[in-house]
Amino acid sequence: MAASPINQVFPKASRLVYGCMGLGGNWDNSPVTQDHLNQAHTAIDAALEIGINYFDHADIYTMGKAEQVFGQVLAQRPELREQIILQTKAAIRFGDDQWCGRYDWSADYIRQSVEDSLRRLQSESIDVMMLHRPDPLAEMDEVAAVLSELKSSGKVQHFGVSNMSGAQIAHLQSLLSFSLVANQLEMSLSKLDWLDHNIAVNDEQVKGHSFVAGTLEYCAMNKVQIQAWGSLSRGLFSGADLSNASQAQRDTAQLVRQYADQNSTSPEAVVLAWLIRHPAGIQPVIGSVNPDRIRACGDATKLQLSREQWYQLYVTSRGNALP
Repeated sequence: MAASPINQVFPKASRLVYGCMGLGGNWDNSPVTQDHLNQAHTAIDAALEIGINYFDHADIYTMGKAEQVFGQVLAQRPELREQIILQTKAAIRFGDDQWCGRYDWSADYIRQSVEDSLRRLQSESIDVMMLHRPDPLAEMDEVAAVLSELKSSGKVQHFGVSNMSGAQIAHLQSLLSFSLVANQLEMSLSKLDWLDHNIAVNDEQVKGHSFVAGTLEYCAMNKVQIQAWGSLSRGLFSGADLSNASQAQRDTAQLVRQYADQNSTSPEAVVLAWLIRHPAGIQPVIGSVNPDRIRACGDATKLQLSREQWYQLYVTSRGNALP
């Protein structure tokens, strides 16, 4: 299994990350309820049970309620804060009656977002804060200055990015005196452009991928941890309804089940083990609030797929042979 770069920053960081996007109820302004709090306790305990100590948030998740309910859990169980790594994201702004949805890397907005997340999470510091999506209007000197300010104040220990290319990360990194530690990207058995762009060099058979060449290489050379959001493909290969699925998706789900049965494990573990097998040291983010499904992911770090099994899953999911 490839080493995980994040362990250079957090030596005891788990290989899996629990994504908290589903906590806090609906994406609206309804209040957090006791049922939401109970759900958060149950999901967090299931994650801890399988060794996860890394928890991922964003200020927008369920309109801020994911952070809020997580903060209530921490207030009730303060000992947890020293046991976990707390990560959140900022820079996406929802639209309203006056303005469209947009991205915002202005210093004032980043600063206020961190303050709001700290308040909701009931924490004095955030371990990792990510810029959620690139802002075309970002003044990079201004961004670097506010990140440095937040780090110096102790409000944020480390910074990362999400949905960014290697060149974009390099630009921001050139203005910082400290290292960006992670980049979160959509990667899964159903989102393959991060692989297909590598085999597309000098071959016209692979077209239409959206991944920016050089991103994986930049992260590897600079010890930037790659985290995979959407890693379980929303259950596509581990029990979701396949009535509208493509033949490639059906075949992949069947193959995942076959490998799970052969290894006496779950389909979720196979899907995640496929990501972990890649030498980039990928750290998958799982987002289910179902405790049984969370626990089903536990074998992912123990399952070692062979080179042949890994390629069989890749090619089956592509739906056509490699060029």
